[in-house]
Amino acid sequence: MKITKVWVEEGCTSCGLCEATAPDVFEIDEVSEVIKGIDPSLYDADIREAAEDCPVEVIQFTEE
Repeated sequence: MKITKVWVEEGCTSCGLCEATAPDVFEIDEVSEVIKGIDPSLYDADIREAAEDCPVEVIQFTEE
């Protein structure tokens, strides 16, 4: 199954781990955000790692 959508829920602490893990997917301003226009299926492993490692578990994704 591949990731088709990724988002960050409320509660992000802006620790920077997701941006360090998947810099082509996430960017941090005040909180982490998914970079608009990316194809999440191209970054499947990085997104999964960022979601698994997120200390507040706010990175979510759907897969098909």
